[in-house]
Amino acid sequence: MNKRSNQRIAIFVSFSGKGGVERMMANLSEGLLSLGCDVDMVVVKTVSEHLTSVPSRVRVVKLGSAHTMGSLPALIRYLRRERPAALLAAKDRANQVAILARHMSGMKTRVVVRMGTTVTAALEGKSLASHWRWYLPMRLVYPFADGIIAVSQGVADDLSRITGLPHSRMRVIANPVITPRLAALASEPVFHPWLDQPRVPVVMGVGRLTRQKDFPTLIKAFSLLRLRRPCRLAILGEGRDRPKLESLACELGVKNDVDLPGFVDNPYAFMSRAALFVLSSAWEGSPNALTESLALGIPVVATDCPSGPREILEQGRYGPLVPVGDVRALAEAMEQTLAAPPDSVFLKRAISEYTVDSSSKKYLETLLGPDR
Repeated sequence: MNKRSNQRIAIFVSFSGKGGVERMMANLSEGLLSLGCDVDMVVVKTVSEHLTSVPSRVRVVKLGSAHTMGSLPALIRYLRRERPAALLAAKDRANQVAILARHMSGMKTRVVVRMGTTVTAALEGKSLASHWRWYLPMRLVYPFADGIIAVSQGVADDLSRITGLPHSRMRVIANPVITPRLAALASEPVFHPWLDQPRVPVVMGVGRLTRQKDFPTLIKAFSLLRLRRPCRLAILGEGRDRPKLESLACELGVKNDVDLPGFVDNPYAFMSRAALFVLSSAWEGSPNALTESLALGIPVVATDCPSGPREILEQGRYGPLVPVGDVRALAEAMEQTLAAPPDSVFLKRAISEYTVDSSSKKYLETLLGPDR
C-alpha cells in the first residue's frame, strides 16, 4: 500500500441526521487514516451526532451551504484549491453534485459515488413523475463517475436497471460497520429495567421510526408472540411515526410490553443484552443494525426485503428470512428463534467482510484506481 499512502481523499456528505450513511462515512474516514491517507470530510450540513465520531485527524471542511445542490460552487472551489486524489460522494444528490463539480472545476480528481439504498423499492407507490425525477438525473450523470460503489448486490442490480450501466462499472463493497470499539461499547452499562431481567427475553428493533423500517408489522407480530410466551419489545430510534406506533401498541393491548426509548448514543449496550434482534424493513441497502447484531452474537430474524438481508444472512443460513409485511410469518420466526437460538460464535462468522479494515481497503482500491 506504499504507493497509496500520503494521498488526500475527500469524502463529500451532508451530516444532516442520525442515519447510517453519516456513521459509515465516519467509520470509513478512520479506516482510510489507518491506511496512510490524509482525509478531508467535506460537509454540507453539520447537525448530526455522528459528526462527533469523526477522528480528530480528519480535517472537516464546511462548505457553508444549507443544501447539497447549493454547495456546487463551494465544492468546485475546494477541488481547485486542495486537488485531492479522489472524491467519494455519499447519497444521490451528493453523487450528482460531486460529478458536476469535478467536470466544472477542470481538475483530474477521481470521483467515486456510493449508492446505499434500493431506489426502486423506496419509490414504490410513488407517481411516475416521482420515479423520473430520480431516474433521469442518475441516467444522465452517473456514467461520468470514475467508480460506482454499491453496498449490496441488490443495490447494484437496482442501480444497473435504473441507469442502464453494466455491472462491470460497479463494485459491491460491504459497509465499514464493525469497528474495533464495538465490543467495548457493547459491554458498557445500560440503565433500563427490562435489560436487568434476563428471565423475560427482550426483542430489539433499531432504526428511524419511518415507513421504511415498517415497525407496525414488528409490533403486530410481537403482539402475536406475546400471546404465546412472556417477552418484551424495545425499538431504539426516533422519527415521525412515533405517535402512530404508540397508538398501535395501545390498540393491540401490548402497551406495557413495548418501549420506544428514542435515539440512544450507544445502541450496542442495548443490543448486546437483547435475546433477539428483528429487522422488519420494507426496503434497505445493507442494514447496519442487522450486521452489528450478528457481530455481537445476537440471534436475528429479518424480512427478505430489497436489498441486503438475504446477502448478509447468506440466504437464511444465519437467520430466518420472512416476506415483507407478513405478520404471522414474522411472529413464527421470532418464536422459533427464541426457542432455539443459534450459537453466537456461529453468528459472528457472517460479518468478516463488514469490518472497517476490510471495507476501507476495498474503498481505497476503488478510489485511487488500478494504476495507483
